[in-house]
Amino acid sequence: MCICINCTYVDRCITYHAIEAQHLQPHLTDSPDFEANSPTVNVNIKTTSGDIQMEWDVVGCESFSAEMGKWIKLRPGDLVPT
Repeated sequence: MCICINCTYVDRCITYHAIEAQHLQPHLTDSPDFEANSPTVNVNIKTTSGDIQMEWDVVGCESFSAEMGKWIKLRPGDLVPT
């Protein structure tokens, strides 16, 4: 799971903005202004019956600042991305 959903900077982060694009999800902001320091992104590739699925997750980041439930506060009622 992406650590970004519990990060203070999720709605301003350029890296998370790119992750949203990879998942074809609506952006929390159209113009992120925060550059994360040393984010680590895992890409899991799964193939099923010739279909290729890719899951992108930020699993580490030196800029991470915990704010539990930050994403859900921004998108109440939406399913939390996993």
